[in-house]
Amino acid sequence: MAELIEKAKRAAGKAAVENHYPKDAKFVGIGSGSTIVYVVEAIKELGIDTSGTCYVPTGFQSKQLIVSAGLTAVDFDAIPEGTVLDIAFDGADEVDDELNLIKGGGACLFQEKIVALQAKEFICVADSRKLQSRLLSNWKYIPIEVAPIAAKRVLPALRQLGSINPVLRPQTGSKLGPLKTDQDFYIIDAPFPTLLTKADVAAGKDGSGKDGIWEVDALSLAIKQIPGVLDVGIFSGVTGPQAQALGGIGGQKPVAAYFGMPDGSVQVRKADA
Repeated sequence: MAELIEKAKRAAGKAAVENHYPKDAKFVGIGSGSTIVYVVEAIKELGIDTSGTCYVPTGFQSKQLIVSAGLTAVDFDAIPEGTVLDIAFDGADEVDDELNLIKGGGACLFQEKIVALQAKEFICVADSRKLQSRLLSNWKYIPIEVAPIAAKRVLPALRQLGSINPVLRPQTGSKLGPLKTDQDFYIIDAPFPTLLTKADVAAGKDGSGKDGIWEVDALSLAIKQIPGVLDVGIFSGVTGPQAQALGGIGGQKPVAAYFGMPDGSVQVRKADA
């Protein structure tokens, strides 16, 4: 089974790179997560000259991945002000029918979001387990990055919004205490009932938070407004091209998501233009 999943991830990474990697790319965002290994592998397999390309990681692990592949890693805060990334590739913990994402299972959500927001296009690459009709169908919680000093204040605020037993994510292994992100912040994992899409709300469902039932954008905004929250592991709103049409740079929502299926095929879900 594990071998099939890895094969599916490889197929998705290869298809995403072949269909979207820009000619003469100068800046490319490289996300975190197990699928991105195959994105980097696929970039190498293109056989193009990458010596003039800077690869911008979303965290420590993705930086190691870039460097070990012989590519040039440049930290996000080291790129010249105003630089727009040609493209960003990243994974997801869950993807819904409208291409909203949950991210942050690997604790890099803030850096993943600022890299996506700085890219002309954001492409999501995952395996079929991440493909669901609604967020919080299979994946059970929303990761939220919070300032350590505010964590005990954020937890009750999340319960007020309808979260069922939000908890501080612990360190893995023998280390004690809460896990710390690359920003030295904590992660709160906040379970909520399955999230509604814009289509659900348009069809008459109430996504305003009554009884803990939220529409994706509305919940993201409500959590972000809690003092002490750095960012929320919900990626929603507009795509890069939609952001540019509005005078912005990039978007949190991918223009396309590639899913490696168990039979070796790749399913593509594209955002509405």
